[in-house]
Amino acid sequence: MWIFIMLAMELVAIGSILYVTKRIYDFPILEKCSKGNKWLRRIESILPVAVVLGILLLWLGTINACICMIHLVIIWLLGDGILWLIQKVRKTSLGKSRHSVVGFFAILVTLGLLSYGWILAHHVWEVPYVLETQKNVGSFRVVQFADSHIGSTFHGKDLEKYVEQMQKTNPDIVVITGDYVDDDTSKQDMVDACRALGKLKPKYGVYYVFGNHDKGYYGKEYRGYDGEDLVAELEKNGVHVMEDEVELIDNRFYLIGRKDRSEEQKGGQRKSMEELTKNLDPSKYSIVLDHQPHDYENQKAAKVDLVLSGHTHGGQFFPINYVGEWSGENDMTYGLRTREQTNFIVTSGISDWVIQFKTGCKSEYVVVDIQTSL
Repeated sequence: MWIFIMLAMELVAIGSILYVTKRIYDFPILEKCSKGNKWLRRIESILPVAVVLGILLLWLGTINACICMIHLVIIWLLGDGILWLIQKVRKTSLGKSRHSVVGFFAILVTLGLLSYGWILAHHVWEVPYVLETQKNVGSFRVVQFADSHIGSTFHGKDLEKYVEQMQKTNPDIVVITGDYVDDDTSKQDMVDACRALGKLKPKYGVYYVFGNHDKGYYGKEYRGYDGEDLVAELEKNGVHVMEDEVELIDNRFYLIGRKDRSEEQKGGQRKSMEELTKNLDPSKYSIVLDHQPHDYENQKAAKVDLVLSGHTHGGQFFPINYVGEWSGENDMTYGLRTREQTNFIVTSGISDWVIQFKTGCKSEYVVVDIQTSL
């Protein structure tokens, strides 16, 4: 799916570049500057696009440069469409100068939108949830974060400031629901990020489950470490790594840490929810850590109380936030949802995979307060 999305995005980006170049060619000011010389006018229309694209490629990389161009063209097309409707209603042409105004307006709106998207991606918010249960388990505070993709919007040492913020919430437990690192996370960044986790001191510890990127798609030689090396660094800093395991905490809460769905997609196996929960005491509260929100029916059937996931990045961009749900790839994109007795929370993540903008959500970590309602 992702290969198709990336290929489609690159094709759309190429079309966007051609569209912007053509629209700039139509600017009346270029007609005056070129004095009727079509080749000079073509150069004058290509040059600003080439310069801006070159800056974006050097600064943000290919994917983010494509995203910038696609946003510009979508906004420009909307402006052109509105102008066309106005002309149809008024039954008169507004002249080429109006098309230039639409172009400048599209550029300004794109700059504003992507600047806002940059802030939403690079600033991290604390998002609270309060859940009530009829089980006699008292109160319990869980801090969850996912999708740090270390090295994308911040580096390993930068994680320390977010760790400090999380610690100030006085959590009973901190859970990391996958994609802690990325395929392009350097070994030093990985080590620094794991050391940052060592500064977390929740009452019952820090727990981690793998995401689809953590073990690396391209082998150990690509980034200098593999999943086993990551586990070693995490455990060195006091983090409990869970792969299809269940742990009873304070004789009140079960923590169920699942292998990622990608294990099955690569031909491996992971335990089913039925296998993981068959011997659990139903009077105790059960929390599932599962990176990808893709097994809701089985989790609901297992009657677990809470499922915490990441992976979706909150849908990333408006208005395509829910493509993952529409395609059946994800059961939910973002937020809190309840199915019978099971609560599901999907976080938009504390960072991003490669992409430097969010326009349909914000970067966050989650604070979940579980309270007995008896």
